[in-house]
Amino acid sequence: MSANRRWAMLVTVGAGLLLITLDNSILYTALPTLVEELGASSSESLWIINAYPVVMAGLLLGAGTLGDRIGHRKMFLIGLVVFGLASVLAAFSPNPEVLIGARAALAVGAATMMPATLALIRVTFEVERERNIAVAIWGSLALVGSALGPIISGLLLQSFWWGSVFLINVPVVVLAFVATLVLAPHVDPDPSKKWDLVSSVYALITLVGLVIAIKEVAKDPSVIVLVALAASALGGVLFVRRQRRLPYPLLEFSIFRNPAFSAGVLAAGFAMFAIAGVQLITTQRFQLVEGFTPLEAGFLVAAVALGSLPMALVGGALLWRVGLLPIIAGGLALSVVGAIVVTLSFDSSMVLLTVGLVVLGAGVGAAMSVASSAIIGNVPASRAGMASSVEEVSYEFGSLTAVALLGSLVTAVYTAAITVPAGVSKAASESLDNALAIARENGDTGGLVANANEAFDTGYLVVMVVVVAVLAAGTAVTGWLLRDHGPKNAAADAAVSH
Repeated sequence: MSANRRWAMLVTVGAGLLLITLDNSILYTALPTLVEELGASSSESLWIINAYPVVMAGLLLGAGTLGDRIGHRKMFLIGLVVFGLASVLAAFSPNPEVLIGARAALAVGAATMMPATLALIRVTFEVERERNIAVAIWGSLALVGSALGPIISGLLLQSFWWGSVFLINVPVVVLAFVATLVLAPHVDPDPSKKWDLVSSVYALITLVGLVIAIKEVAKDPSVIVLVALAASALGGVLFVRRQRRLPYPLLEFSIFRNPAFSAGVLAAGFAMFAIAGVQLITTQRFQLVEGFTPLEAGFLVAAVALGSLPMALVGGALLWRVGLLPIIAGGLALSVVGAIVVTLSFDSSMVLLTVGLVVLGAGVGAAMSVASSAIIGNVPASRAGMASSVEEVSYEFGSLTAVALLGSLVTAVYTAAITVPAGVSKAASESLDNALAIARENGDTGGLVANANEAFDTGYLVVMVVVVAVLAAGTAVTGWLLRDHGPKNAAADAAVSH
């Protein structure tokens, strides 16, 4: 395949990846508008966001193995079609329930094509150094898509109705479908690879139960939490037992014995946890407390992309010189510094806040730029689909955990911290949206808005402390796993194992 055709193929799969990651973050700035237009409750609004990463993470392992069986080119094409149709359904959803279902359908399309994006890069780029650059660009596109989501959402909401944030996917799907037909290499499928739907169902039960437990325990610990935890634990046990019995499991746990592989998986999860959590709460805070428009809030969190994109490209280019340790563990350490700056400045200095977001983005961009190389480069080619799926599960698990945990945590702290003035409905203590709506309808009785804003800022502070702690833990764990992957082993880290 010629060089021009190889890089055109990268653009094509990159377009698919951008769609997937954009839909993870595009609702962060659109959420207040969606809540108002569709009358969604706080629980429904979290599921509108979470249905996408939960379903995708549950299906990704199976999708990777299925791609090995029937061909990644075919999987990418099927995923594009499903994603396009689900986008139309989401755009014209009449109520929250239909939108949640459409988001789940979007996740099916995304899970179908996402493992294929990295697998197609592997078979398209046969030269190791060229492949490392392509994979670094792939990783940076995931970051850029997450950062651009809030901006694109804000731009669309300036002129169009909320459904436009989904409808914009359709023309990209059409172009990517045509380009894939023309450019994608034909790789013989492997019919010997078995696809196991039951394993995917077990994985989905595990994740859904975990998310429900996280959401409910922060709001009102009850029997629902125990049931959700029991379902999650049961699903996890059944999944593990089934993998050990299957001749062709969706996940071979032996691949985690490679410390570089495990470090790459963890780095991807920690990085996406930080990005999703900071973007979600920051766009909400500055729209609701400071009165930013969706576009203004989107541009603010885009500072993460300003740091992540150049560092992602630099990280991929330097891997063969410095090795995995300085880029992954060092990048996460830098992101800790950025998160601390955000924590200390969010309510006092817009300049420092922006600097903190840029530094945070630079750190996670560096780590994620080579996390993909650490993962895909430390498994044999026969397990490329499985490794790609594991990486993408890590991305989605990081995102959905951030939204479920941090979204519920900020609400729980808000409810505990707010002082509702006498004579004001107790509904004001349930969320800042409720408090602002009550103030608009009945007047700002007893300083309700000030009390509510202060309580939300307390929640924001607690959430940022959690983000700092998680990133610090990620730095320590990946640093230990990669202790033998410094500059002396850089050449080996940059080479892909076969």
